[in-house]
Amino acid sequence: MKITIGGSMTFAKEQVEIKRQLEQRGHEVLVTDDIEDYINNSAIKNSFEEELELSLKYDVMRTFFKKIDSSDAFLVCNYSKNGVSGRLGISALMELGLAYHLGKKTYLLFETDKVQDYALEVAIINPIILNGDISII
Repeated sequence: MKITIGGSMTFAKEQVEIKRQLEQRGHEVLVTDDIEDYINNSAIKNSFEEELELSLKYDVMRTFFKKIDSSDAFLVCNYSKNGVSGRLGISALMELGLAYHLGKKTYLLFETDKVQDYALEVAIINPIILNGDISII
């Protein structure tokens, strides 16, 4: 299966590790083009200007949307962040909505905390919750 992985770039290393594990299971896996930049310089997340420059350099939203479109499935690596378990950022939420609209199989690494404003929308999408176990895919 061809799977695109998304999630907060705070967890870029974890996404690359999940990519490796899924590839070992025979899947073709796509990640965002700027992921190595975040792995090599995690401080980018702390600078609006640097993040914007990097995103524009890679045309990251458009190219990532195209990856989702070309895939069979979309997996969001929604680790706990800022005290919220199963947190989805705004970009991941947009990507999840796109995957749903395109009829892709959707997965969340962890269940989303119902305190998130968009918990209802995520529930409507009805993604498969992996509870951290990617062998389910």
